Amino acid sequence: MINKNSELARGYYENGKFEGCYILDFHAHMHNTSSMYFPAFSPELMIGVMERCGAKLTVFCSHKAMTYAAFEEEFNLDVAKRYPDKFLAYHAVIPGQTDYAAAAARMDANREFYFGFKFHPDSDKTKLTDEKYRPFHEYLDRNGLPALVHTWGLSEFNGVDELETVSELYPNATYICGHSFHGDWKNGAAMMKDHPNLYAELTAVMDNQGAIELLCDVVGSDRVLFGTDVPWFDTHHGIGAVLSADINDEDRRNIFYRNGEKLLAKQNRKIVI
Repeated sequence: MINKNSELARGYYENGKFEGCYILDFHAHMHNTSSMYFPAFSPELMIGVMERCGAKLTVFCSHKAMTYAAFEEEFNLDVAKRYPDKFLAYHAVIPGQTDYAAAAARMDANREFYFGFKFHPDSDKTKLTDEKYRPFHEYLDRNGLPALVHTWGLSEFNGVDELETVSELYPNATYICGHSFHGDWKNGAAMMKDHPNLYAELTAVMDNQGAIELLCDVVGSDRVLFGTDVPWFDTHHGIGAVLSADINDEDRRNIFYRNGEKLLAKQNRKIVI
């Protein structure tokens, strides 16, 4: 059913595209995995999806780099260099495997292609506050850069307490809370509200009715970022979930592109419409 209270929704459903609005996706991957097949797993296939749904930029970290960071990081960098108007990369960080000096040097030499770091503490079974992560946090804080952090409700590795601690220790860094503490919405939102360097991110949030509204109401729509986990989830589904949520079009514009524009502007980046 078309959301009759939303001009953006009516236009998108009737015309299949936005007028005066676009998408910035801050949570994406590439490659298939050992047990899954994804229809749009390559850069070129993902660009096709982006063009159909109105996405201007996708910030990604490949599955392989998240598994073999030192060996596969060049893939991330190569994609960002080949398609600089479509992709920015997150540099994968695997504690105990990623060499900090090499990662920092790669980031410094390729700042135009990297947006920040990607942390996945649950997969690595290492708390975000662990000493192994410390130099990477310090790099972000020193350079005013973001990290996309996998977060999950009640996780000992990347739950509410872990993100609250690092946000206070490294106030100049920005932490994008991937999945927004999935399943622990109320505690996650209440904590993020009081920590301005934390952003909620909508990957997997959109499969739960009412979660988008809660984040906008408590954290504020000016600190909620659009993300899909593509190719795990379909971008059109994510757009539909935001268009169908009980929020207003100003909130939707904040989520779809305005908040992302602000983070990109901190790095002197500008989206070409």
